[in-house]
Amino acid sequence: MECIKTNINGASNVIDAALECDVKKVIALSTDKASAPINLYGATKLASDKLFVAANNMSGDKETIFSVVRYGNVIGSRGSVVPFFSKLIKEGATILPITDFEMTRFLITLEQGVNFVLKNFERMQSGEIFIPKIPSMKMIDLALALCPECKLEEIGIRPGEKLHEVMIASDDRVIEFNDHYVIKPTIQFSKISDFTTNALGEKGKELDIGFEYNSANNSEWLTKEQFLELAKEFL
Repeated sequence: MECIKTNINGASNVIDAALECDVKKVIALSTDKASAPINLYGATKLASDKLFVAANNMSGDKETIFSVVRYGNVIGSRGSVVPFFSKLIKEGATILPITDFEMTRFLITLEQGVNFVLKNFERMQSGEIFIPKIPSMKMIDLALALCPECKLEEIGIRPGEKLHEVMIASDDRVIEFNDHYVIKPTIQFSKISDFTTNALGEKGKELDIGFEYNSANNSEWLTKEQFLELAKEFL
């Protein structure tokens, strides 16, 4: 119920407040778990995304527009794997637990995430879900980058956890830009656009139905050295 209160009721409250106060632009923060969700948390984040996108059809003659930004794991965020592994290593662990040796994840720094949000305030037209092109990494490579001499123990995937993260599902209507993707809203009653050109004049191309962007089929992968450079402040 806390997921529902925060992500669904909370989204509705933010939308109502933004419209009442004539806020010009609103960007909601999503998560990869909102794409093809398999647990309640992900389902409520998907509902939140849908509410913010649909809010553009409620704004009438107001100037308020709403969009969404979705990205993957923030390196070093509370509860994430980097601080967890780092703590184990500092405590003298010689074995690191891996849920599945095939598991992959998208990785982004907090600064990259914040900059992407700010940039999309300039790009947005209303109703887009913005997804950055960011690198993936296998969890076994991440663990061995942090502790090359450690052994890895496969402990099994947890309930509600995905083997690979999905940020764009195969049924989404997607436009590809140079450094990001845009999922188009499915229903537009107002502020209608084809979204192939954004508010900054950047041009994208529409992708065929069936395209899926997940952490396993990604074309960009972090090396161990690149990962350690990004994660150094948390080690």
